[in-house]
Amino acid sequence: METPWFAKRPVSEVRPGDHGWLAYSGPEERDRVIGPFVREGLQTNEKVVYVTDAPADRLPGLGPRGGVDLDACGRSGQLRVISRRDACLNRRGEFEPAMLVDTIGREVDAAFGEGYRAVRITTDHTWLVDRPGTPDLTRVLGCEDRVGDTVSPSTMAMAICQIDRRACPPGELAAIRAAHEVLVEVNPEFDDGVLKIIRTFDPDGLRLVGELDAARHAVFAESLARVSAARRRVHLDLSRLGFIDLGGLHLLARHAIGLPADQPLVLDDLAPDVENVIEMVGWHRLPGLVRGSRTSPDTEGTHR
Repeated sequence: METPWFAKRPVSEVRPGDHGWLAYSGPEERDRVIGPFVREGLQTNEKVVYVTDAPADRLPGLGPRGGVDLDACGRSGQLRVISRRDACLNRRGEFEPAMLVDTIGREVDAAFGEGYRAVRITTDHTWLVDRPGTPDLTRVLGCEDRVGDTVSPSTMAMAICQIDRRACPPGELAAIRAAHEVLVEVNPEFDDGVLKIIRTFDPDGLRLVGELDAARHAVFAESLARVSAARRRVHLDLSRLGFIDLGGLHLLARHAIGLPADQPLVLDDLAPDVENVIEMVGWHRLPGLVRGSRTSPDTEGTHR
């Protein structure tokens, strides 16, 4: 498998200097990435700058149970919600990349003087690619390059650029993705150093990394039950699962038997060792499990 030049990082591991990218497939994925990004900054000595026309109480992933007093953070200046008009639109209402770069630079400089240890910046660029009179791709990419030049050398600033992958043609999505150094994804649902379980959204499912043995059957079963609760077809990305024991296969089979006939559990990108174990057992002995794609979509919205 070709090794990508960019880094992939759970949202809680984004750090100063990261020019991050999130291509989300729906509100849940966006909430589970941007929510922690904003919340964790506000719960520490960091400033959050959010360029959006939405009010603070409607920011993704934040709500009354989030443990953050958004009004207080707004009054203190720790949370800066800046409208597009003020951040990046010129007098004619047109997107002006230089204004966005100036806004970021100004907010980072101010945060330094205000005593914050870091600045978290985020905005959703979907409106740039999903409206009449869309700026040409070259202009958007030029903006991303300048944002990257501002954020990447910084020891204080970190940014996540969001985009709804459903609103952007694949070619343009890949080009914009390539302008970023870090691909941001949800935090793992479980990670004990042996097995990592990560929620995926396109398609709906889980990615398993490491080894699934008897000690981890229970936690995997819980994650599988949660993601299957909505009765959607569930995919398991097994490209990085190096080992599964027979008990794990039986667990999958027991789960699959309870699924509707038209919604089997799909096993994508089987690693050779795992596929050999399944072949030895026999697919016919695992009803409800089907072999899926060998090139499942990755978190950035393109295919490996």
